[in-house]
Amino acid sequence: MTGIQPVDITSEVKTNFINYAMNVIVDRALPDVRDGLKPVQRRIMYAMLQEGLMSNHKHAKSASVVGEVMKKYHPHGDSAIYDAMVRLGQWWNLRYPLVDPQGNFGSMDGDMAAAMRYTEARMTKVAEELLADLEKETVDLKPNYDETTEEPTVLPSALPNLLINGASGIAVGMATNIPPHNLTEISNGLLALIDHRDISLDEMMQHVKGPDFPTGGRISAQGIREAFATGHSGLKVRGKARIEENKNGRTQIIISEIPYQLNKTNLLQTISQMYKAGKIPDISALRDESDRKEPVRIVVELKRGAIGTLVLNQLYKYTQLQQTYTVINLSIVNGEPRVLPLIDTMKYFLDHRRDVVTRRTQYELRKAEERAHVLEGLLRALDHIDEVINLIRASNTGAEARDSLMARFGLSEIQSQAILDMRLQRLVGLEREKLQGEYDELQKTIAFLKSILGDEGLLWKEIKKEIKDIRDRYGDERRSVITHLEEDINKEDLIAVEDMVITMTKAGYLKRTNLDAYRAQSRGGRGSSGGKLREEDVNTRVFVGSTHDYLLFFTDQGRVFHEKIYDLPEAGRDAKGTHIRNLLPSLREAESIASVLSVKGFDEQGYFIFATQKGVVKKTLITEYGNITSAGLIAINLQDGDELIGVGIVQDGDDVVLATRNGKAMRFDSGDVRATGRATQGVIGIRLREGGKAGEEGDAVVSMALVPKNGNGENGDELLAVSECGLGKRTPLADYPAKGRGGMGVITLDVTEKTGKLVTLARVAGNEELMVLTEKGTVIRTRVEEVRVTGRNAQGVKVINVGDGDSVIDAFPIRREDEL
Repeated sequence: MTGIQPVDITSEVKTNFINYAMNVIVDRALPDVRDGLKPVQRRIMYAMLQEGLMSNHKHAKSASVVGEVMKKYHPHGDSAIYDAMVRLGQWWNLRYPLVDPQGNFGSMDGDMAAAMRYTEARMTKVAEELLADLEKETVDLKPNYDETTEEPTVLPSALPNLLINGASGIAVGMATNIPPHNLTEISNGLLALIDHRDISLDEMMQHVKGPDFPTGGRISAQGIREAFATGHSGLKVRGKARIEENKNGRTQIIISEIPYQLNKTNLLQTISQMYKAGKIPDISALRDESDRKEPVRIVVELKRGAIGTLVLNQLYKYTQLQQTYTVINLSIVNGEPRVLPLIDTMKYFLDHRRDVVTRRTQYELRKAEERAHVLEGLLRALDHIDEVINLIRASNTGAEARDSLMARFGLSEIQSQAILDMRLQRLVGLEREKLQGEYDELQKTIAFLKSILGDEGLLWKEIKKEIKDIRDRYGDERRSVITHLEEDINKEDLIAVEDMVITMTKAGYLKRTNLDAYRAQSRGGRGSSGGKLREEDVNTRVFVGSTHDYLLFFTDQGRVFHEKIYDLPEAGRDAKGTHIRNLLPSLREAESIASVLSVKGFDEQGYFIFATQKGVVKKTLITEYGNITSAGLIAINLQDGDELIGVGIVQDGDDVVLATRNGKAMRFDSGDVRATGRATQGVIGIRLREGGKAGEEGDAVVSMALVPKNGNGENGDELLAVSECGLGKRTPLADYPAKGRGGMGVITLDVTEKTGKLVTLARVAGNEELMVLTEKGTVIRTRVEEVRVTGRNAQGVKVINVGDGDSVIDAFPIRREDEL
């Protein structure tokens, strides 16, 4: 039938594309599960074998190998063949290279290999194991592309190349990304699998720990089991780095290993870009000191005062020094692409080895039997040598002599021809003994080979013997370390641990400032500005905490919010800060912050203890506050007209001291307060005196101090009182008797017009510094030890000179700078 035939273009394109896709998948992009090679790699190995480029022979020009491959086996571009051969010789790409290169085969910096006319290559010893016994009909051969010769469909592969060297490739609609593994571990796993075909994955992982990259690095243990179980997972991989000091005392990070298949130059460029972008600001110098002795040595020099672990975490976060390796264990199985778990991959390799060893044994048995058959004829001829010679002499042709020998002695044609081909020197007696000895050895070999073919156990024993031999000759130690890495570098890992001063104004402006911004002064100084405030605004609170702490905001209405201190706006000492409602948008219109407290976390032992303006106290476990949301959480239920004034943390046996603005203090055991849930009111801690004369304001709790159970005054613990007019004093704790809660308290400050009302009462040891804030925004930082020790009834000494119309509104002891 001739002429143009109409076809449906949709079905035609679909059919052709499927054929094209399958051709790319099977014949180009994906490795075979048995030998772990793609077609072009297999052809390169076979061509080098045919060219005699063994590991003990001299190197040959790469161009000659590429030409042979292209001429006979792989009719594609020479650059594709050469690129594939180059990769087989790069130690940073293959765990066990198959090509021994000579010349420039590229570098970890992404440099291209020299032209093929300049470089030379030969096989490595490992590559020879892939081709071992190929001549013994162990695998099938197929015609090459032009049917002028043959090539193997797969290599015998005495070692598990797919697992030890891995593979990567992109086909049509699918891709493979198999990581390399350690040969010793894989070999031990194969031996265990032979002994126990139903071995569990956990038992297998006792032998195979995980991937083992040629470039080393650290691999997260998380994800490995999933990769082994399903053939698909993501593994976090980090480079190896250490922090050390150079001879100039500068901290530097030395990167000695990088993640697998990472271009070293790209890493250097990314580090430089992140520095310029301000993501890693503490770098002062970046050098690549790599050489032949140390293939990877990147030096990241830091600025003075920089924290090495912080910068290293930033490198992990913002550069390729940490990246995810996606495992896709996709290979060709029986002509089809399949994603395989680890144990299935190993089983297919063992099945291949079983087939290879069986075919090799059959080949060797056939050759041994053929040789024994010839020897039987030769020995029979030697036993009748005179008659044989006479028979040959009487024959006119070789064919006649052969037929005569066959008829006279019952020999086969092969045996008769071997007798005719025998040289005269084999007629001596010594030669007969050699032939007999060879025949006897062949009979033993034949019996051994038959036993292997007849006994499955002996067959697997032979396979185990070969695997052990491969392991002992080529196995080595792991290069990659399996460890537990964080699932992600979170924000906290990128922030230095520093002490910050947190200040908040009455109008609600909040900021954090490095503690070093406040200089120490002597007692009685005028102080320095703590922030440029509007005339109607006043400072109300100061707090010191670590950047990694949680800052808890307790409101006067009994609710609590939390923020990480590093998330608070950082500003200079003179800056105003950011309004609290921008940080806590769930604050109600009439709600204000009553107390601020920092904690490391919510899994700590102990209790939050609350004090209210009306003298109520409540105690609740810290763990009950772990689920604070952006909408806040109820911390305490308050009576009508009451407000929360303070929150602290106590342990069993600690004492609580409540102080009122009229100078009264009540000390009692925190154990007297029964622990209750979050949404409770609490109990009476101190009874307050109500106002007397008309217009006279009643007493109220203004401060709460906490005393550890060993704080009895003998170890230096004291209570520091500061009044509105800037007077302060220290009084030994022993002067405050511990009584049951609910009393009226004792005098802690002689409140007069000179002193003004009591502002704060805090426990100190004498070695702290004291920060004092006034209503108009003045801040002073002085030493607690400069405040005189006096009795409870005393008025104290000047801590800060308060100007006209100003008054102290808060005072807070902090640790000395040399103790931070």
